[in-house]
Amino acid sequence: MASKSSNLSPAFAYTVVYVKDVAKSVAFYAKAFGYNVRRLDESHRWGELESGQTTIAFTSIHQHETDEVTGSVQMPKTNSERNSVEVCFAYSDVDAAYKRAVENGAMPLQEPEDRQWGQKVGYVRDMDGIVVRIGSHVSEPRHN
Repeated sequence: MASKSSNLSPAFAYTVVYVKDVAKSVAFYAKAFGYNVRRLDESHRWGELESGQTTIAFTSIHQHETDEVTGSVQMPKTNSERNSVEVCFAYSDVDAAYKRAVENGAMPLQEPEDRQWGQKVGYVRDMDGIVVRIGSHVSEPRHN
């Protein structure tokens, strides 16, 4: 007999990113970061990218179905503020991925550099102020 708790083991399904214009954001992420579009509904209120075992989904910052239930989305008002979530993508060629993102409209924040925790990382910002980390897969840290 299977344990009741086994029915409650979650699978991380997707992350929802709240944006001003779903269609523009889906197109931007596809072009700047190299993802294929899985879905963009006809109303342009929901979009998804093919991103491996999980899904990156986009929806409008204003949701008449949920704003009154969960509260309204707060967007950064200046470039010195940021969202409380950071989107991170791993690449084998971080420099090329960073360059492609910037060439396709991402705002450069910091060019890629090696970090002590064993990852090469660069940062950009998307059109909605969301910080995107472009990094290598994490390797074992170097000890000096």
